[in-house]
Amino acid sequence: MEATLDLFKELKSFSEPELQKEILKHAKFIKASKGEILIKEGQYLNFLPIVIKGLLRVYQQNEDREILLYYVGPEQTCMMSLSSAYFDYYSTANGIAMEESEILVLPAHLIAEWQLKYPSWNKFILRTFKSRYDELLNAFGNVAFKPINVRLKEYLTAYIKNESSNKIPVSHQTLANDLGTTRVVISRILKQFEKEKLVKLYRGYIQLNS
Repeated sequence: MEATLDLFKELKSFSEPELQKEILKHAKFIKASKGEILIKEGQYLNFLPIVIKGLLRVYQQNEDREILLYYVGPEQTCMMSLSSAYFDYYSTANGIAMEESEILVLPAHLIAEWQLKYPSWNKFILRTFKSRYDELLNAFGNVAFKPINVRLKEYLTAYIKNESSNKIPVSHQTLANDLGTTRVVISRILKQFEKEKLVKLYRGYIQLNS
């Protein structure tokens, strides 16, 4: 991707001309293929990724279990990466590209400096912490107070609402990873949903009945 001012048609958050010039001066651009791991738990981070196009999944892993923390879409950054880079410590999460993605990578030492110089950058950083905090708080509340069958039904309903399709091309393992449980539990609940005629199960996708 060529580093020109056209970039800011995608990154509308950064409005100051001087900030735009600095971003173009210091940034690197990378392309990530689907399934590529960009950040590993325990990795020392001296950079900040900002998604231009595509989607990243941020999660933690313990043995064979995963827990989804949040997704990072266009014009967003990863709070875990931001915290690690800002406070100079190691990543506490993993980041993987869910689809082909274009990412802007900035040196970590500029984060605090730009917060003092550029209001739009400061707003971007504060908005990131606020939105991710809200997402993590909501995820914690769901895990703590909602049974897994309710969370699975809400997940499927939200998916078809966002994609405008009642066919959900997702594996049982992916659902387990996103909901912080096991594939066996997900398969058992989906079988029960099928008996209740809420869904139809096919190889490679799930169909939610209207």
